[in-house]
Amino acid sequence: MTLTSNVILDKKQIDHKLKRIAYQVYETNVNEEEVIIAGIKENGFLLAKKLKAIVEKVSPLKVILCEVIIDKKKPTNPIQTSLEPKDYQNRSLLLVDDVLHSGTTLIYGVKHFLEVPLKQFKTAVLVDRNHKKYPIKADFKGISLSTSLNENVAVIFEKNNDRAVLE
Repeated sequence: MTLTSNVILDKKQIDHKLKRIAYQVYETNVNEEEVIIAGIKENGFLLAKKLKAIVEKVSPLKVILCEVIIDKKKPTNPIQTSLEPKDYQNRSLLLVDDVLHSGTTLIYGVKHFLEVPLKQFKTAVLVDRNHKKYPIKADFKGISLSTSLNENVAVIFEKNNDRAVLE
């Protein structure tokens, strides 16, 4: 059995969604001088890097990137971040991932950051699949998509060919 892929977002659409999210980040942090964008390892971090560039282009905000390393197979394992907790304490932080599937990765990421006092905490995803196992929502999302449990959404970052596909 072969799975066919359907493009749900192409590069131009992803760029448009990220620009919209960047403006939302700025509007939410209009009184801040800087914001920390924490991307969940691999695609979430790649998305965070793209978002950082756009936020800095459309606003005066200084963006500090943070990579969040979560064991997706065992999310209860300790979470590592590229910044020390003191570096994001009492700051505005945005946690970013590419796809919100069951909510497991995002909720454990949220749990990690809730152990440190933050000024403001928001979440962002490119694709929200609407099949959550946990009561978690993305504050900013590119697209909401109702899919069957058998379907998978993958975000692929390739030079000049970024896309989100339904498999």
